[in-house]
Amino acid sequence: MKKLLFFALMVSVYAPNLTAQQGDLFNDQLRPLLKTEPFRVGVLVQTRGLFSFEDDTFNGGRKYELGATRVDIKGSIDGGFVYRLQTEYRNQPAILDAQVGYKINSDVQIVAGAFKPFTSLDLDPSPAATNFLNRARQVGTMMSTREIGLTLIGKAGDFIYRLGMYNGTGMTRQNDGKFMYSLRAGYAGTLQNDGALQFGVNTFINQTEGVNVGNSGLTSAGDRLLYGFYVDYKSDTFFANAELLQTTFDAVESAGQEETILGYYATIGTRFKEQHEILARVDHLSFDIADRSSNLLSVGWNYYATDVVKFSVNVLTLINDGADNNAGLSAQLEYNF
Repeated sequence: MKKLLFFALMVSVYAPNLTAQQGDLFNDQLRPLLKTEPFRVGVLVQTRGLFSFEDDTFNGGRKYELGATRVDIKGSIDGGFVYRLQTEYRNQPAILDAQVGYKINSDVQIVAGAFKPFTSLDLDPSPAATNFLNRARQVGTMMSTREIGLTLIGKAGDFIYRLGMYNGTGMTRQNDGKFMYSLRAGYAGTLQNDGALQFGVNTFINQTEGVNVGNSGLTSAGDRLLYGFYVDYKSDTFFANAELLQTTFDAVESAGQEETILGYYATIGTRFKEQHEILARVDHLSFDIADRSSNLLSVGWNYYATDVVKFSVNVLTLINDGADNNAGLSAQLEYNF
């Protein structure tokens, strides 16, 4: 297994350097070998340059860094079972996804293990499929990006649902005998103009006590509630999405007073000449008791050089309520096999 994984990694990383004839060999023979139904290998490598206009720590300061650096193995096997193992190598090897599932039928499956908990529309995509280099701030502030537990994934016509039960402590594998319960319910269908539309609601209640609230620096005393709605539209030349989430909880840091965090974003963009995207986003985040509020404005350009290489540039301006504003720029080169 290790030799096969190493071979797949080497092939996917060095394949773009092949000649045109070798490129045909890669697409016609090697890609089908590594992208089969029972065994699919993915490799994602991102390199970034970060720049703060004011020479401060905003946007990571001024430096180069790695983005997502991942190997992803997944597939469907006989008997209706599915599996996935995704690992991250940016700092040190770490497990992101480790799941085994069962397809009850073509529309319903149950998955167990570690994975994204379907608590935000902006959390769903792979880093290779996000509109901007960074997700909306509400994702990191309000939730863990991975949870360990069970999820029922299903649809009935254009109606979709996700029911989850997790430890509620991220990837720590700890539990105090209480759980996090989540629900997504919505619509996902195709319109008459061939555009894809989805909308719905996300909610969860996390009964686990003394758990961190995302990367907000706050701790929930227990029974934390999150709720909100989302809408997303995509066509061949235009896309737009928006989401609002709010979470309320008794914060340990404020002597048990109820803190409320509100976040929302709206993105609009267009595709042209098949390889280019221009897009813009406004991203709001505010804290009630902490009395902090800010808006992050982002403008981006994505260039799809090939079907596996993408170049992206983001310009960001952070408007703080009652504090100095910040501005910066990010650029990223990505290989996604």
